[in-house]
Amino acid sequence: DWSSDVCSSDLAEKKIPLVGSSIEEDTAMKAQLEADLKAHQSDRAAAKEAIAKATAMRNKEAAAFAKETGDLKTNVAALNKAIPAIEKGMSGGFLQTTSASVVRSLSISMDMSSVDRDLLTSFLASGSSSSYSPKGGEISGILKTMLDEMNADLKDATDKENSAIVGFDELVGAKTKEIDALTKAIESKSIRVGELGVKIAEMKNDLTDTEEGLLEDKKFLADLSKNCAIKEKEWAIICKTRSEELLALADTIKILNDDD
Repeated sequence: DWSSDVCSSDLAEKKIPLVGSSIEEDTAMKAQLEADLKAHQSDRAAAKEAIAKATAMRNKEAAAFAKETGDLKTNVAALNKAIPAIEKGMSGGFLQTTSASVVRSLSISMDMSSVDRDLLTSFLASGSSSSYSPKGGEISGILKTMLDEMNADLKDATDKENSAIVGFDELVGAKTKEIDALTKAIESKSIRVGELGVKIAEMKNDLTDTEEGLLEDKKFLADLSKNCAIKEKEWAIICKTRSEELLALADTIKILNDDD
């Protein structure tokens, strides 16, 4: 039993620093994982916010594109009707049509030379075609120029919209992949943090038990050493007493055997 307690004490002396070192290492690793989790959660929130902002902007751009192209298509349609009518010979009835109203509005809003604007305004203000039929070719040319500009604007707006859609889809795709990767990292590291927490708690309990056991072993060995010293003194006294008794017996026997 005594030798077993000595071995147990030696093992505890070696085990305690090893367990303490393991606790420090795992605690540091757990702290790093928790910092990583915080960063991952922040990055994932930022990625989701980026998608939300991009979506809001995309919706706004799409609405603006729809309105712009809707107006352009209406104006293009009106010009496509007006130009053939003028080339065939302007009639008074044309000035009362919806297409003529659209052209009249464009003559005010579109950017053009003052000469063209005055000519177009005068043409649209006429009550009959006879006064302006010689100028029909000029009017047709002005309207064709306006039509070409509108078609160019429509193509430019459509190209920009398509490019914006591609950019939006690429952004959302990249951010979605980032979110998925971060979610997986958060899940795996959360599990690891939990496992380390359990492991650290178990090691701390083991360390406490080992330290307490070591204290008990040391106390036992100290008491044992003290008791041994006492027993040694008691045995020395016993041995001395027995020696004295043997001497006394020898003297007594000698006296009894003596003839005198």
